[in-house]
Amino acid sequence: MKKRPVQPDTESRRAERFLCEALLNLRTVEEAEAFLEDLCTPAERESLRDRWRVVPLLVNGDPYWKIHEMTGVSITTIGRVARSLEHGAGGYALVAERLPKSRAKRSTSQGGTKTRSGAAARSGS
Repeated sequence: MKKRPVQPDTESRRAERFLCEALLNLRTVEEAEAFLEDLCTPAERESLRDRWRVVPLLVNGDPYWKIHEMTGVSITTIGRVARSLEHGAGGYALVAERLPKSRAKRSTSQGGTKTRSGAAARSGS
């Protein structure tokens, strides 16, 4: 990883707000897809998809092991998302609440199960 000069918090905060403003200017799913494709690496996009994919299932109260079996997302990632839902800034819950229930269910069931190395199914809470 290359070293970067440390930015003052205010500059970093401004850059993050600018990114949020850019996201708010997207008008269609296709525009959002194009923006994410340009902004993120394939691995970053996969990570974002995995995190978002488990949100409705966690909100629904599904156990970690079941979410893992349904999605292939690692138990570790599921736990991190659950912790954010419980103790985070509230963003996951806010957006999940605003999306139609049918759309959230479709997005979690699409794509089937994927395999990941090191993602052993452990029973979760």
